[in-house]
Amino acid sequence: MLAKVLGIRESTGKVLCRTVFRPGGKKLLAKGHLISEEDIRLLEMEGMDKVWVTELEEGEIPEDEAVMRISAEVGCGSMEIRLAAGGRANLVAMEDVCVLVDDDLLQQINCAGSAVIATTANFSYARQEQRIATVKSVPFAVPRTAMEALISILKQQGPLMQARPIRNPSVGVVYTDPTSGDRARQLFENVMHQRLERFGLHSHMAAAVIEEEVVVSKAISQLLQQRPTVIVVASTTAPAGPQDVVGSALQRVGCQIERFLAPVEPGTLLLLAYHGDVPVVSAPGCYRSAKPNVLDLLLPPLLARYRISGWEVACLGHGGLLC
Repeated sequence: MLAKVLGIRESTGKVLCRTVFRPGGKKLLAKGHLISEEDIRLLEMEGMDKVWVTELEEGEIPEDEAVMRISAEVGCGSMEIRLAAGGRANLVAMEDVCVLVDDDLLQQINCAGSAVIATTANFSYARQEQRIATVKSVPFAVPRTAMEALISILKQQGPLMQARPIRNPSVGVVYTDPTSGDRARQLFENVMHQRLERFGLHSHMAAAVIEEEVVVSKAISQLLQQRPTVIVVASTTAPAGPQDVVGSALQRVGCQIERFLAPVEPGTLLLLAYHGDVPVVSAPGCYRSAKPNVLDLLLPPLLARYRISGWEVACLGHGGLLC
């Protein structure tokens, strides 16, 4: 990139490499601005006759073009790329989504030096029109070879991120208690409503039963027949392991236990299982509070019908201390 001083009349169509200020110190035109005929008249009215501009050298492309081309390879799913000021492109959710991020690939791209990408956290919930990522290049001009190298990595190893739609989700909740399922429902249904409303759900299927293996398994079987997106077992007792009453009930109906224990606080005593493609979560005791806990981390991807593996649960430790 070359920076040089040009007369006002010669600068039409050029890019400012320095911010232009009025004599009183107020910003007139920002660095990176593409000078138009209207800008020329404005500069002349302010009594200016010269400006600093940039010119591309051979093998360089403008920053706006670079970020748009890189952004086109960053992700997939229900998102849109929108050019922003200052050599930036924003990726915006086009509907309610769960954002999935390949952290290793993100770090690799951000170490390359010619462009950087910032995203929302992996598994995060994003509403329609929310920005979920920003791509920013080096100022003014990007070496074509550097840009093409980044694009090649993204094509070969990507997508770096997914905006996975959350469409028509449904949740089944089994409230359990050793003496009275109705007691559990009365105590905790309101907070469960609050939690689900964070993700756009205003109602859920529910059953309230005594915490006995056969009874709990029957309630889960009945909910499975309605094909919910997710089933949550909400007990007045915390999960003690895959062999406790709830864990045994899950296995009795044919669920595969995926993971017990999550490196998340609050929420360590999580039990995750699957019945076919339907996840069943035995919630730890912290679900009874409206404060953020492990359920808030796992519900967005599960509602987006993404199958969370035991390994991915184990990887929640970095950032898993929620309070």
